Amino acid sequence: MDSTLRFAEELASETGKRLLELFNPQGTQTNLKSDQSVVTEADLAADRFIAESILKEFPDDVLISEELQPTIHAVNKPIWVVDPLDGTTNYSLGLPIWGVSIARTIKGWPEIGVVYFPILAEMFTAQRGTGAYLNGEPLHSRLPFPGNTTSFFSCCTRTHQRYDIRIRYKTRILGSACYTMCAVARGMAILGFETTPKIWDIAASWLILTESGAAVETFDRSKPFPLQAEMDYSGLNFPILAGATEEIISDARRGITAKP
Repeated sequence: MDSTLRFAEELASETGKRLLELFNPQGTQTNLKSDQSVVTEADLAADRFIAESILKEFPDDVLISEELQPTIHAVNKPIWVVDPLDGTTNYSLGLPIWGVSIARTIKGWPEIGVVYFPILAEMFTAQRGTGAYLNGEPLHSRLPFPGNTTSFFSCCTRTHQRYDIRIRYKTRILGSACYTMCAVARGMAILGFETTPKIWDIAASWLILTESGAAVETFDRSKPFPLQAEMDYSGLNFPILAGATEEIISDARRGITAKP
């Protein structure tokens, strides 16, 4: 295994342990950021720990993250893209679907990606050109078995507020953009749609999806990669549409219409 990927796995695992120590199944106090998204003290503590660990091991690299540093000033160095706690609302409510997302980009493109869900004991990993893995086992997206009627469509809470949806699959809201994308990568979900993810929500799982053989693109045709210099990513959304195949995504586009 590449030593940088191993470092990212170990860092995600250790961050997950720290988040578990602060996790309360009865719920956790939260605050609202300016964009009305939820943040907890656990988010901030995990972000600081990840940043300190990366810059100690890779002092010449650059880091952007949801809570501490959302702006990139240069892209000529490797850039780590971090979401210390994806699924913060789930975490604050005592729900188990939340995780740590860590990606490292080279020339603005994801080169390694790790997404770890501690309570579920699921570690998703990928390195460009070498495939995707779940807990060390090869990961492959897949179509449902013929006649299977239980395939599901995963979306976010804002989906039905912003779009008219005519999708023939059962709908599930998982509460974590990373888990939606990983669910497609492992063949659990046939389709995923997240309307307002940021770059730190998608950097690692985008690579996991593509390395698993799944298809992924932005719904609005925007280009999240390569990363751009002098860009404040805190105000940018990249609506993500992921599917088992490009044909499934194309078909889904016909069933998703923005509300006036």
